[in-house]
Amino acid sequence: MLGATALAAVGAATYLLFRSEQQLATLKSTLRTFDLRVREAQDTLAELRLGQQAYVAEGQGGDFWMAKVASLHRSATTTLTTLRQSPVSPAAGTALDEAIATVGEFANIDKRTTDYIAGGQRLMAADIIFTEGGPSAATAARYVETARQAEHQAFDLAEASLRKDEAIAAGSAVGVALLAVLLLLPRPRMAAVEPADTRLSIAPTAVLAPPQPTPANRHATVLKAAASLATDLGRVRDAQEMSRLLGRAATLMDASGIVILLGDTTAASLQPVLAHGYSAEALARMPRVPRSADNAAAAAYRTGKMKIVLARPGGAAGAVVEPILAAEGCVGALSAEIQGGGEASESVQALATIFAAQLATMVAEPQAPAEPRTAAQG
Repeated sequence: MLGATALAAVGAATYLLFRSEQQLATLKSTLRTFDLRVREAQDTLAELRLGQQAYVAEGQGGDFWMAKVASLHRSATTTLTTLRQSPVSPAAGTALDEAIATVGEFANIDKRTTDYIAGGQRLMAADIIFTEGGPSAATAARYVETARQAEHQAFDLAEASLRKDEAIAAGSAVGVALLAVLLLLPRPRMAAVEPADTRLSIAPTAVLAPPQPTPANRHATVLKAAASLATDLGRVRDAQEMSRLLGRAATLMDASGIVILLGDTTAASLQPVLAHGYSAEALARMPRVPRSADNAAAAAYRTGKMKIVLARPGGAAGAVVEPILAAEGCVGALSAEIQGGGEASESVQALATIFAAQLATMVAEPQAPAEPRTAAQG
């Protein structure tokens, strides 16, 4: 029964991971297609602006460039409409609506320009082209770029959510399998000891060595300690108590120090907020970690995956950085400096995952979605 239960848990986790990876592959393919069409729209808008400026350039054929601009305007409108009709995030949809409206205004500006050229007023036409036509095309291109950035942010959030689900599924399967293995381990039998004949024995009684703990007992002790710590984390009331619980976590993981880093409201950087093994002055001097930084904490924050920093002989100690994943995505990271090369231990990594999951329920707060910004707002 225990073996069948473990196999069922592993099978269910495998299926969930497979489905999750399929969804990620679909999202990545959709994002690549969206980026390709965005580049097409931006190139068309750039050609549209240059083509209109050729109306008043010396040595250029006005009729040729007017027909060219009309064709480019239709192409830009078609591309932007196709982008808007594809599945996009609300912020990207708003930016694309603004881009389509701006391209529509460009058509009105272009008509006024051609009317002036037909009437022989090239100076008036040039003034409209360089003060209204060119800026209008550039504004539409900026709206398209805003839509692209919004789509990438939406993809990052979706990927973090799926990675969190994968971590939960894998952790649950590992937990069930580990529990089954622990329960199936054979218990050592006590050897029968014949009672000594006290009537004939005159030698002093030998002192028996205390029984040595078995691997199963050691695993059970660690699991009980982790469960107790998780329970206490759920009832923590102040920072001092939280710091004390971090000390217990460091003892279980054989860590010389633990730092809790939380993301700011813009998800642009991580701020160290609580630590064990470091003085208050050292914590205050710790800098913010930008989301784009080239280190393990920033990488874990971006990807929602655990990052391992292996120790170097005679150099710095190793570390385990576990993302703190909440419903809205990655909200922070737990960074533990591990002694003696223990960062490669699956037990240490599993404990880091358990503690980070418990911290997620304490530090995550629902946030209202940000209002999309227009070009006028900066």
